[in-house]
Amino acid sequence: MTRMNWFEKSPGAAKALTGLHHYVTTGTNLPPELIHLVFLRVSQINGCAFCIDLHSRDLIKGRMSVDKVLLVAVWHEAEHLFSDLERAALKWAEEVTNVGETHVSDEAYAAASAVFSERDLVDLTATIAAMNAFNRMGVTFRLKPAAKA
Repeated sequence: MTRMNWFEKSPGAAKALTGLHHYVTTGTNLPPELIHLVFLRVSQINGCAFCIDLHSRDLIKGRMSVDKVLLVAVWHEAEHLFSDLERAALKWAEEVTNVGETHVSDEAYAAASAVFSERDLVDLTATIAAMNAFNRMGVTFRLKPAAKA
């Protein structure tokens, strides 16, 4: 079944989400590669094909190796490929995305706070929240990835 184009049907919702996306991609001190890495991991957890495709391409365009992009989903097993900052961001992304299960433990908060400044932790959390919102729209309305067979 073909589903509606949510951007067209609710420009206000699209503008609101796009505004948050614009802030996290241009208004924070977080490195762009880290933002797209988090976008990819959150999208993998949520199963959003459109966003997985988009952010994998963004990372490769930004010169991240294909090998590293392919292993983001299993970064725990390939930790040597990821910096301390990247590992901390990926762990936080998983904790916050799975909030219904994790309840964002004090231990996870302490670990993230040890790596990120207060502002950067808020901005990283907003980055995660933005991608979770976009994933819910992408999955719900079945946005098609650009990938070709």
